[in-house]
Amino acid sequence: MTPARVMVVDDHPVVRDGVALLLRGEPALAVVGAAESGRAALERAAALRPDLVLLDLRLPDMLAPEVVAGLRAVVPSARVVVFTAHGDHHGVRAALDAGAHGALLKDAAVTDLVAALRRVLRGERVCDPRMVQDEQPGRAALARSGLTRREYEVLRLAAQGRTNPEIAETTGLARNTVKTYLQSALHKLGARNRVEAIGKASEAGLL
Repeated sequence: MTPARVMVVDDHPVVRDGVALLLRGEPALAVVGAAESGRAALERAAALRPDLVLLDLRLPDMLAPEVVAGLRAVVPSARVVVFTAHGDHHGVRAALDAGAHGALLKDAAVTDLVAALRRVLRGERVCDPRMVQDEQPGRAALARSGLTRREYEVLRLAAQGRTNPEIAETTGLARNTVKTYLQSALHKLGARNRVEAIGKASEAGLL
């Protein structure tokens, strides 16, 4: 099996070298290059064609959401994961809204990091709960609604005004799958359309 191509974007050499060292023993992942800035990342990504980009939240020349958007344009198939030492809620949320597929803290154990990257490559959206916990509805509210986490995620993106194709691109899901999740969410919330569903989800404390 060909290992997934990983690019590390961080302005600290110790982080770039450290990730390469950590992943050296993981046959499913291969670090194929690195960049120290947002502009360098966009230039190198075009040539490296990575499957996954580990992106520092704070770069010297560009904001993470700008880099995420640029990477999505240059290498649309690449999965982008914010990798940061700071649980900066707003910065992480902005990067995720720009199309990042996950967000992880740099203090993650090696086994946790590898497992998370594998999940992202399988199409899942993975976020360290310490960073985005206040963005998630309470378990009780979610349980009362009957929505699954994936149905909630699709509905949350719809509430941001995303179209089905945009939701599909953000989550890595097929468009038909997004439609199915939305229809399921509408049914569970007793809503006739997505506007009504968003209103009911908001009333229930989910959005």
